[in-house]
Amino acid sequence: MVSIFYFLSFLAVISAFMVVIAKNPIHSVLYLIMTFFAIAGHYVLMNAQFLAVVNIIVYAGAIMVLFLFVIMLLNLNTDAEQNKSILIRLTGIVAGGILMITLIGAFKQVSIVKDTTFYASGQAYDIGLVKNLGNTLFKEFLVPFELSSILFLAAMVGAVMLGKKDIK
Repeated sequence: MVSIFYFLSFLAVISAFMVVIAKNPIHSVLYLIMTFFAIAGHYVLMNAQFLAVVNIIVYAGAIMVLFLFVIMLLNLNTDAEQNKSILIRLTGIVAGGILMITLIGAFKQVSIVKDTTFYASGQAYDIGLVKNLGNTLFKEFLVPFELSSILFLAAMVGAVMLGKKDIK
């Protein structure tokens, strides 16, 4: 069980790294799909089968098809990549720094539980059930859930605007 965890973790980290450094955007999307499958394997190890299936269906399926569609629609090439202004690069660096600070703050709050009596007592077998997930999602995390739906709506409107032909 521990070796499977380490293998999936190694696969997820290497695939995520390859997403960032891949020159071809199509290869980057394929590495991201591999990352999503490794994360789905982690969900299975945590007894959250529903999240694993939803992760594969939604992210590795629908979202990746959307990413591929946008990449092919924009027709990215090396000429477009070289003309980025310093403001765009600086914005990317600032956004990446803010993300790194957020991740470091989140990791400082994590504590590793070494006591396995919780799992041995049988209390943890219902953690990944859909009923518990729905209760948590719509009671404790209702505002972030609704904010993410607004973000997805904005992304859909942006995709429509990018695909719209200019009438001159």
